[in-house]
Amino acid sequence: MLANRLAFVTGGGSGIGRAICQSFLKEGAKVAIVDINKNAAEDTANLLEGNDNISVHEVDVSNAASIAQALVDVKSKFSQTPCIGINSAGITRDNWLLSMTEEAFDEVIAINLKGTYLINQAVSKLMVEDQIKNGSIVNISSIIGKQGAMGQVNYAAAKAGVLGITKTAARELSKFGIRCNAVAPGFIETPMTAVVPEKVVNFVLKSVPLQRAGRPEEVAHACLFLASENSSYITGACLDVNGGLSMD
Repeated sequence: MLANRLAFVTGGGSGIGRAICQSFLKEGAKVAIVDINKNAAEDTANLLEGNDNISVHEVDVSNAASIAQALVDVKSKFSQTPCIGINSAGITRDNWLLSMTEEAFDEVIAINLKGTYLINQAVSKLMVEDQIKNGSIVNISSIIGKQGAMGQVNYAAAKAGVLGITKTAARELSKFGIRCNAVAPGFIETPMTAVVPEKVVNFVLKSVPLQRAGRPEEVAHACLFLASENSSYITGACLDVNGGLSMD
């Protein structure tokens, strides 16, 4: 499905990002595993059994220079331009609105929102410069960006912003043959959700029609579809992967 296409995947060191790397590689893609935690990215690479079609890059997605250097390294490694950009890097710093510090708010915005903006900008610029005509960018948003969540005003704001970036990028980049879409996961079993108290998990899952949490690979399959030519007439869309928790 992605034979010989090169994907630049942020947050590739764990959770959904790792599952995306695994899924894309199985479908024939070359994958640049990008994460601020190089050890985690290398762990992902090791799970992929040392495949020659992967590379590992330590990147701070909130820093434009860090992203630019990684893209130079990726082009040098594979002698081609990434035609797929996946934004899966994300953090949480949860607290109630009345108690959240400005620092906690800014940290989440810097990674989850600014990072998405910088990756969209840098990857799409490279695609345009190198005349990539079948480019695809997929941004990981969240159900929380659509409906909010108690204790996550920073995360909700960032993920809502990701949807805005996605729709704007889709409009601006379409003339270059580049599509931009989002995936909005619900409650997925990842290291990020592993710290959620059990009583909260049980409360959430009672509202899920499919009566279970999602798996990272199920989100990865949605990203695979949007990254591939099977979705060639889809741009500016948000694909919900939430077991029916939200139906809009």
